[in-house]
Amino acid sequence: MNKTKTKNMTIFAMLLAIEIILVMTPLGYLPIGVLSITTMHIPVIIAGILLGKKEGAALGFVFGLTSMIRATLEPSITSFCFSPFITIGEISGNYASLLIAFVPRILLGFVSGLIYEKMIHRFNNKTVITISALAGTLTNTILVLSGIYIFFGQAYASVLGIAYETLIATLLMVVASNGIIEAIVASIVSVLVCQGAYYVLRIRTGY
Repeated sequence: MNKTKTKNMTIFAMLLAIEIILVMTPLGYLPIGVLSITTMHIPVIIAGILLGKKEGAALGFVFGLTSMIRATLEPSITSFCFSPFITIGEISGNYASLLIAFVPRILLGFVSGLIYEKMIHRFNNKTVITISALAGTLTNTILVLSGIYIFFGQAYASVLGIAYETLIATLLMVVASNGIIEAIVASIVSVLVCQGAYYVLRIRTGY
């Protein structure tokens, strides 16, 4: 096993450990005013950028798996959207819960890595990292909320105590508030971490 492969495996293991810690502890949420901003997507983005789209997708799978486990073991009123094993009143999760838990998170890492791979030879590194992090975060946010609306719209509105007719507006507000802030935070952290990793560990910045 060559040094580059060993280094990449070590970095992946470190990001995996960080991801599990963020998902399983309150460290995965950053309170900003009245909002609670998740940070659990950041290691997935960094894996995609530093290691490649396949590794990003792999860590995204772990993100989806651990979030499903958390939704099952520590359920909230909306956990049925992410775990097929949860029933809230007469509302139960199903196969669609797995799609929502896994697909957006896998694509989060894949899209971040793919955009970085395609753009790194056209723009400077900081710009590409920023764009990759923004795109990955918004991919995850939009797909999760779209999945909730498509598969659990009526049920989701019911447990939140809002009219179904207002659900789209509510979800768009989430994108406009939490989603954008999460994308900005992810971009800043990703630039700092990825630039630091390049200079300290001499990780490649292109594919």
